[in-house]
Amino acid sequence: MDRAAAPVPTGGLRLTDYSRKTAYSGSMRRILFVALLPALLGAAPALQIVRPIISQMDGGASDPPGTVHVPGETLYFSCRIAGYTKNPDEQIHLAYSVQPFDSQGAPLSEIYQNEMTEEVGPHDKGWMPKIATQVAIPPLVATGIYKIVVKAEDLIGKTSAEVTVPFQVRGHEVPPSDCVVVRNFRFFRREDDTAPAEKAAFKPGDGVWARFDIAGFKYGPKNKIDVSYVTSVLAPGGKLLWTQPNPVAEQTESFYPKRYVPADFGISLQPNMHTGEYTIVVHVKDTIGGKEFEGKYPFRVE
Repeated sequence: MDRAAAPVPTGGLRLTDYSRKTAYSGSMRRILFVALLPALLGAAPALQIVRPIISQMDGGASDPPGTVHVPGETLYFSCRIAGYTKNPDEQIHLAYSVQPFDSQGAPLSEIYQNEMTEEVGPHDKGWMPKIATQVAIPPLVATGIYKIVVKAEDLIGKTSAEVTVPFQVRGHEVPPSDCVVVRNFRFFRREDDTAPAEKAAFKPGDGVWARFDIAGFKYGPKNKIDVSYVTSVLAPGGKLLWTQPNPVAEQTESFYPKRYVPADFGISLQPNMHTGEYTIVVHVKDTIGGKEFEGKYPFRVE
């Protein structure tokens, strides 16, 4: 039989299996190529917010760990953005926001938002855009771990990032209340004393100073409060000796709700005042909440 004319086997499974294997292998090669294509071309960088700094001065070094801030303080915050994408014209376009929150998640101030467009050429290799702003701690906040939330968006690369930066605040402790009430009533011997009197006892002719906090009032629109108080002095037998001619009122609005209203007053004892137990009466009115409170706080003249 002529070798060239020998019949080529066409039946069975051998030829069919080979065709399927060839088709399968080609398909797998195409899938692997598509899967590896992003790696071959270079994956888009991941946007990052790095080097967050909280400082007590503009441009200052980062506060050391464990730093405790106080109500009313202004913090200087900054950070950098890495992993941004440039367009064909060597430009970047970023949007970002910064907002501080208290320990319960309530915002301390309105959100700070901005955008930046910069040209970043080859000579700017390693350069990272900077976010810098101030964070004001409201004056009447409570103790707790607070946070600054920073969000950034790469408008060219279509990527985003977010970071939370905690900081600690030590505030004035005022127990909460469901209705208006006086908290932390303290007597002082002088107007500018920082420590209260160890004993609520005074001599004729002394000055008597007191400080207290009003809490538990209700809020109106825009965190409006409408609180007023009147103080009076009663003699040992309960006779009214003195009262304020006009109420002291607090009618304010604020972005961050006031937790309490600090109040104070002072009187001068007459040189010929009799000894005995006298009483300071504080009458508080919460107009928005429709509630009133009266507290009595004794002191002695010796």
